[in-house]
Amino acid sequence: MPEGGPADHRTVRLVASPRMTDPTGEETPDPRRALPSVEHVLAALHDSGLPHALRALTAREAVDAARATIAGGDSVDRAAVLADARKRAARTSQRLLVPVINATGVLLHTNLGRAALGADAIAAIDDAAAAVNLEYRLDEGTRGSRHDHSGFLLAAAVGAEAGLVVNNNAGAVLLVLAALARGREVVVSRGELVEIGGGFRVPDIMAETGTRLVEVGTTNRTRCDDYARAIGTETAALLKVHASNYRMVGFTEATSVAELAALGSHVLVDAGSGLLDARTPWLPEPPSWLHDEPGVRQCIDDGAAIVTFSGDKLLGGPQAGVIVGRADLVAMCARHPLARALRADKLTLAALQATALAYLDGDASRIPLWQYATTPVADLRARAAAICAHVPGSSVVDTEAAAGGGSLPGLTIPSAGITVAVDDVDDALRLLRLSHRVVARGRDDRVQCDLRSVDPRHDDYLAAALRDVGVAEA
Repeated sequence: MPEGGPADHRTVRLVASPRMTDPTGEETPDPRRALPSVEHVLAALHDSGLPHALRALTAREAVDAARATIAGGDSVDRAAVLADARKRAARTSQRLLVPVINATGVLLHTNLGRAALGADAIAAIDDAAAAVNLEYRLDEGTRGSRHDHSGFLLAAAVGAEAGLVVNNNAGAVLLVLAALARGREVVVSRGELVEIGGGFRVPDIMAETGTRLVEVGTTNRTRCDDYARAIGTETAALLKVHASNYRMVGFTEATSVAELAALGSHVLVDAGSGLLDARTPWLPEPPSWLHDEPGVRQCIDDGAAIVTFSGDKLLGGPQAGVIVGRADLVAMCARHPLARALRADKLTLAALQATALAYLDGDASRIPLWQYATTPVADLRARAAAICAHVPGSSVVDTEAAAGGGSLPGLTIPSAGITVAVDDVDDALRLLRLSHRVVARGRDDRVQCDLRSVDPRHDDYLAAALRDVGVAEA
């Protein structure tokens, strides 16, 4: 018989809607019925700038949170639910990648993406977004290698035989040790067993590659004889790590790359921050604040078999790790299975290629890092004065900028900027961040913006932002 006819004995259960009672036992209206629907909250988020899926998720979270609050015995009204949803949407928007103005004076601010890319690098990324000859040889019409581009150029820039680019410098060190020293010993000074950002330690990286760490010397002094006595039949290499994120002073002694190369074993150098040449031939003269920073070219000239360094620190390019050195050893790294897992993508390689070409041309003006780092303090003061003319309660202030990004620890760069009197420093800094995407510093009862890390094109915008933070009249 048709479903639902006399022979259909299925039972339909009627479920009563929830009821609430007051302390006297009297029934009261369920407060959850007064909550706005998910659809109503979703409609209120139409101008949040988020896609529909994120708005819907946010609306459901706000309604669920309100229901949980009521279940806990507290009350929530419709307006509170909508306000909570808008706050949640704002927090989601703030987690998205957006451009900001770095007014901290830290040129390579790790939390703000380190080096700013120049017009050439940005144009190269734009071009590479389409089809490019990433692994294709145009002259032969056959498959090529992604290592034929940026790696080759950077090797030429430092006088090395060959080069290879991976995703970051930790990856470069990992690949080199895995390819050249797995199952064998690597000798390292105790004073160079550093920890880099994010808690990654050199001994941990070595353990992951299957190499055996041999520590020599002491924390503050390691002589050439310490290395020599540690070399044996199981020694694969001597590893020298530049302490780019701290500085040791006082009763210290270190062994040079040239001295280690004379011992006969492969010398691997983790140069860290990536200063291509200590002489900085792309600048009129080496800046004083670069004192004692090792150059990659000098490491190669002194006999290093392999040098690794970052692409986004003192090189001034995108995040990347670079391996340069002897052609046979670089080829071993390129053939290792980890090379594929750590390889850089085409957009990174394009930006790095543009950066390398600027160095090969000797044109530092195409690399924002060096533009910012070498701007005369007098020019920064003049820019600051022009901004202050439009910002009540502001004045020009001399500051000290820093390289940042784990480079040049303890060393500062003379700079200048703007200091602004405000009623509440924390509130002013928050307003700058959230409403204007300006990241500045607070000092005493004032907001301070260091212009060495600000592109001059943003000065007018910065002035308008500072006027909006509720400055106190001078």
